[in-house]
Amino acid sequence: MSERTEPLPILEQRRIEARVIKPIYDEMAARLGVEVARTILGAAIEKAAIAQGRSFAEAADGRFGIEGFAAIQKHWTANGALEIETIGQSGDRLDFNVTRCRYSEMYREMGLGEIGHLLSCNRDGTFCQGFDPRITLERTQTIMGGASHCDFRYRLDPEADGTGSAKP
Repeated sequence: MSERTEPLPILEQRRIEARVIKPIYDEMAARLGVEVARTILGAAIEKAAIAQGRSFAEAADGRFGIEGFAAIQKHWTANGALEIETIGQSGDRLDFNVTRCRYSEMYREMGLGEIGHLLSCNRDGTFCQGFDPRITLERTQTIMGGASHCDFRYRLDPEADGTGSAKP
């Protein structure tokens, strides 16, 4: 019988990943140019976010939709990684603002501010595709992008067929 251990907080996971990614990104940018390096990195991170969403879905014990999604939010806020102002939650929506983002602070401190949005912010919407494709994110601003807060507006489309498209 194996002992179940708590996973590493996501902020710490991202710090470790960033330490590995930084020299790889720097080398890609030097050889291929910044645009190509960002495109490759962005595509890889999006695929990783979808896979992580699937992994969380497998561990969700059947709790999907907004309720299940809200229940796993604790992983991203662990150890004060995010300070959140809740706007509202119902069966088909989850609205909150992030007023402090230690992910953004960490990437800037590591000299990765220019790609922090690729390493963190762009994961948010694509994670949903893996967790529950009926959930979408609308966000108009981020702290990483220079705003005072990030505005997260998640929606559940109960008519979606699980591929992100509405049923005919």
